[in-house]
Amino acid sequence: MLSLPLAAPPALATPVADELPLEDIQTFAEVFERIKRAYVNDVDDRTLLRNAMRGMLSELDPHSAYLDRDEFRSLRETTDGAFGGIGIEVGLENGQLTIITPIDDTPASRAGLQARDTILSIDDTSTERLSLQEAVTLMRGEPGSTIRMTIQRRGEDAPRTLNLVREVIRTESVRSELLETGYGYLRISQFQNRTGDQVTNAIRRLEREGPLRGLVLDLRNNPGGVLQAAVAVADAFLEGGLVVYTEGRLPDTQMRFSASRETAAPDVPLVVLINGGSASAAEIVAGALQDQRRAVIMGTESFGKGSVQQVMPLGNGEGLKLTTALYFTPNGRSIQALGIEPDVAVVHGRVEVTETGRQLREADLEGHLRSRDEPRLRREMAERLREDYQLSEALNLLKALNVVGQRTR
Repeated sequence: MLSLPLAAPPALATPVADELPLEDIQTFAEVFERIKRAYVNDVDDRTLLRNAMRGMLSELDPHSAYLDRDEFRSLRETTDGAFGGIGIEVGLENGQLTIITPIDDTPASRAGLQARDTILSIDDTSTERLSLQEAVTLMRGEPGSTIRMTIQRRGEDAPRTLNLVREVIRTESVRSELLETGYGYLRISQFQNRTGDQVTNAIRRLEREGPLRGLVLDLRNNPGGVLQAAVAVADAFLEGGLVVYTEGRLPDTQMRFSASRETAAPDVPLVVLINGGSASAAEIVAGALQDQRRAVIMGTESFGKGSVQQVMPLGNGEGLKLTTALYFTPNGRSIQALGIEPDVAVVHGRVEVTETGRQLREADLEGHLRSRDEPRLRREMAERLREDYQLSEALNLLKALNVVGQRTR
C-alpha cells in the first residue's frame, strides 16, 4: 500500500462537463427495484447502496475501496502501527486474495506464510467474492481470538489449513544490528508515520559502535505504506536531488519530493535488498537510490505497485481509498506493473559449505587461549548468513567496495 495522509476530497480543476448517462441511471434504478422485489431474501436499501458503492470502487483497480467505519478505523490503525490481527499485507492478484508479504515477527510470519500464497478461505468464508477490504476486516479481530485460514501455495497440489491466534500487531518498522564490526544492517518491515525518524535513530545507534564501513538496507517483503515515510528514508542517504514525483488528473496530485541537505548517512557504502514482496513505498526508496547511483540494488525483481491511494474521509464517518496518481522515480521510470530490476540479481537461498577434509584449527588445540570476542554471537551470525544467501552476498559486496575504494584513493 502507498497512501497519502487523510485529506478532503480533491477539488476539481474545472467543472465536470460530462452529462449524466440517464439511460444507465434508469437501468440502475430498474436493477435496484428488481432486487428489492424478487431477491430470495429481503435486503434493505442501505445495504444495496453500500454494495453498489463498493462495487463501483473495487472495479476501478485492486487498491481503491469504499471504507465503512470499521474499515476506515482499521486503515488508520495500520498507518499508525498498531492493530489486532495476524500481520500480513494482502492484495488481489487475478481476482484472488493473495499475500503480498507477512510482517516480521507476527503470527503470520511465525506460521510460515509466504508472499504469493493465495488465501482460499478465512474461517468458514470463501474469499472468492470478497472485496479486499472485506477480507481485511475478517482477518482483523480481538487479540487472543483464533482465525482459521486455508491457503494454496504455488507448486503444491493440496491446500494448507492453518490456525493462527491474533495478536496486537505493534509494528516497530525498523530493526538494526551489526553484521560484523563496521558493517550495519537496517531492516524496514513497512513504512509508517515514524519510520523516517526510526531509521535516523538506528543509524546513530550503529555509529556509536564504531565507524560504519558499509550498510545493508533490507526492504525484502516490505509492502509499502506512507509516501512521506518513503521520502524520509531516502532522504537519510541522499544529500539532495529528486526522490519521487507523482502524476494524476488533478492539480493537487502533481507532486515532487526532493531530499534535504540534512542526511544521516551521506557517504556510507549502501546495498539495498529487494524481492517480489517489496512493493510501493519500498520501490520508491529503491528506485530513488538506484537512479541517483547512491546504492547497489541487489536481490530479485520487486512487486510493481506504482500507484498512490488518497484516503478521503466522508461526512458520515466512513471513507474512500481512491487511486489518484502514479509515482515515478527521479529518472522518470514508472514502476506500475513493472517493478524495480536489481543491479545485481541474487536469488534467495542458503550457502552450503563443502570441504575436502577437516582441517585442524587453533580452536581445536587443547589449552588454547580463548578469544575476547563473544563466540556464541559470532556463531549465530555466521549461521544466519549461511541461511540467507542474499544477505551474505550483500555483505560480501560491501567488503569488496571498501577494498576497491581503498585502492583508488
